[in-house]
Amino acid sequence: MFEGKTVLVTGAATIIGAEVAGVFAEYSANVVLGDIDADGGKGAAAAIGDRAVFVPLDVRSDASIRSFVAAAVERYGRIDVLVNIACVYGDDGPGGDARAQWLDVLNTNVVGAAMLCEQARTQLRDTAGSIVNFASPSGRIAQAGRIRYPVSKAGMLQLTRSLALEYAGDGIRVNSVSPGWTWSRVMDEITEGDRARTDAVASRFHMLGRAADAREIGEVVAFLTSSKASFVTGAEWTVDGGYSALGPEQTTSAIELLMRERPESHATSLA
Repeated sequence: MFEGKTVLVTGAATIIGAEVAGVFAEYSANVVLGDIDADGGKGAAAAIGDRAVFVPLDVRSDASIRSFVAAAVERYGRIDVLVNIACVYGDDGPGGDARAQWLDVLNTNVVGAAMLCEQARTQLRDTAGSIVNFASPSGRIAQAGRIRYPVSKAGMLQLTRSLALEYAGDGIRVNSVSPGWTWSRVMDEITEGDRARTDAVASRFHMLGRAADAREIGEVVAFLTSSKASFVTGAEWTVDGGYSALGPEQTTSAIELLMRERPESHATSLA
């Protein structure tokens, strides 16, 4: 599906980034992996094989962004797809320089992606290419203990819509994906590698009763950047196992809960 095409993936040293890049390579794309984690990025490229190459990338640096795009063009002569995954969470609790933390999150998660899109725009115009930005359901709801990350993901949703309009005249499509809980480095670290525990907790919040595999997200990204999605732009695709469709009751019936917890005397009088 992507024979002869070049795909750029940022945040590629992560489990999600590496899996997304791997999906494209399996569809015969040449994949350029970018990440600030050089060792992790090199390892991910080696695991994918000959179709993948790692180029160091710090999305907070315009010089690094220029070098990343230039290296991709020099090696493969074209850019067909850009996938913006690189991000930081930045909600580690109180303390430190709050303004600096805000600026770092927004600079990495939103501004870095915007600058990379603009740097790759000429090449993407030449190939009638496509961009996918990683947003999140967090960008549309309030979450306890999280402020900076959700705000940045709301920004990614708007960036996607705005760039879709801005780039439409160039023939470039721009969409976003919003994954639900996905087996990732964060999940791995929190649970010490316990996927079963992750799925058990995720089951409360996802209609499908589990967290996603990163490859499942990658397949949707590949679809959105393929000719099969040629009339899709400015859209948010929720790849979240029903996470966003659940209301505050989650997977529990509030009415049943109310009936179970009613006083026995009241239940008798109702009968």
